[in-house]
Amino acid sequence: MMETILEILKFTIPGLIVFAAVYYIQRQYNETQYQMKALETRSKYSKSAIPLKLQAYERLLLFCDRIMIPNLILRLKQPDMSAEQLKTAMIISVQKEYEHNLAQQLYTSQKLWDILTLTKNDIISVISDTAKGLNQNAPADDLASAMMAKISQLKANPITVANKAIKEEAKIILNV
Repeated sequence: MMETILEILKFTIPGLIVFAAVYYIQRQYNETQYQMKALETRSKYSKSAIPLKLQAYERLLLFCDRIMIPNLILRLKQPDMSAEQLKTAMIISVQKEYEHNLAQQLYTSQKLWDILTLTKNDIISVISDTAKGLNQNAPADDLASAMMAKISQLKANPITVANKAIKEEAKIILNV
């Protein structure tokens, strides 16, 4: 009886050792294959994501250009427009431009998006604060002149700060 058990163990133990070795090797192989597939997928995503990110940065530079006070004035000021009408049109335009570009935050860092949000708020603030000092019925030209003077007095133009931040983040993507 004891001899039978020893005979069984003689074949079973080496079989278990071979099974354990094959199992371990197969597991390592599967894990390596999984990592290679994941790396391949990340590489494909990265290649397709770079053009999307660059396109987002281009759109955000365009956003900054469109909300610059001189550009807003040129685009929105009409003859016989009052200061109040120009102020309202400018604030609506800045807000619409921002909303139009909301999806671009998917492709930017949170820090850059925060800078862009602050830029939008700063531009709206300059428009509102400048308009407060004028009579609502004043001509739009008075508001336009006052805003140009106010924006030139700012220590740091919010648009310049935003453009610089966009370009810096784009450089990181391009490894420049």
